[in-house]
Amino acid sequence: MTNTLTIGIAQWLARCGEPERNLHDALRRVADLADGGCELIVLPELWPCGYDPATVADDARTAAEPLDGVRGRALADAARSHGVWLFAGTVPELAADRIYNTAPCYGPDGRLVGAHRKVHLYTPLNEHKAFTAGERATVVEIDNLGTVGLSTCFDGDHPGYARALHDAGARVVVAPCAYEVATESWWDILYPANALANGQWWIMANQCGADLLGKSRIIAPDGSIVAQAPRVGDTDGADLLVATVDLRAGIEAAELAAGALWSPRSWA
Repeated sequence: MTNTLTIGIAQWLARCGEPERNLHDALRRVADLADGGCELIVLPELWPCGYDPATVADDARTAAEPLDGVRGRALADAARSHGVWLFAGTVPELAADRIYNTAPCYGPDGRLVGAHRKVHLYTPLNEHKAFTAGERATVVEIDNLGTVGLSTCFDGDHPGYARALHDAGARVVVAPCAYEVATESWWDILYPANALANGQWWIMANQCGADLLGKSRIIAPDGSIVAQAPRVGDTDGADLLVATVDLRAGIEAAELAAGALWSPRSWA
C-alpha cells in the first residue's frame, strides 16, 4: 500500500432530468480536481439523474445507459486523459430490462476495473421502485492501494456490509452517497464507527443541496474525520474537497490502538 495519496471529492446538487448537463458538470469537476493534483477522485451517488424521491424512478429511466454507453466512455476518457483513479459515483446502469444503481471505477488507463450494484435500496425514498438491488459486496484491486471496497449510501448503514468488505480484505472503502439532512446523526455516528470497528479508511462523496446533506468526508481507521466539505446551508454551491492522507500510517496506528476489534490482514 502507498503511503501518501491525494484524494479529491466533488459534492454538488445534480439536476433532476438533465443527464447531459450533469455529465458536463461531472467532467468539469473531475478536470478541476485532477488539475489540483488529485490521484484518486470520487463523485457522489446518482449525479447523472439527480435525487428527488418523488421523481427518481422516471429520472433514472431517462438517464439509464449500459456501462459501456456514451456516459461510460466519457468517464473512461476522463480517467485516461487525466491519469487518475476515477470512482465515478453511481450511475443508473441499464442491463437487459433492469436498472441498477451502479458505482463504476476506472483506472488511469481508462479501463473499467470494477462496478458495484447497490445492495441495500432505501425504500423510504422509493429506490426500490427505480432500481433492482445488487447481490453482493464488491471489492476492486487498485495499484498501490491493494483491495478497495465499494459501498453506496445505505449499504454502509448496515454494519454487516462494512464487515463483509473487511473480510474481503478492504482497508480502504469508497462510498458515493445521496444522504439526507434528516438522517445527519446517522452520517455522524455510523460511519466513524464503521471505520473504527473495521480498521478502514472511508472516503465519502455526498450530494449537497436542498434536502441532501453534503459533508463529504474522509474518515481515518481510528474513526477521526481528517477532511470534510461544507454542510448544506454552509455553502453557496458545489464544493471540491482535496486532501493528502497517509493511508499506511493510519492503518498501522489503528492496528496498534484497536487490533483486538478485528484480525489484522496483510495489504499490498
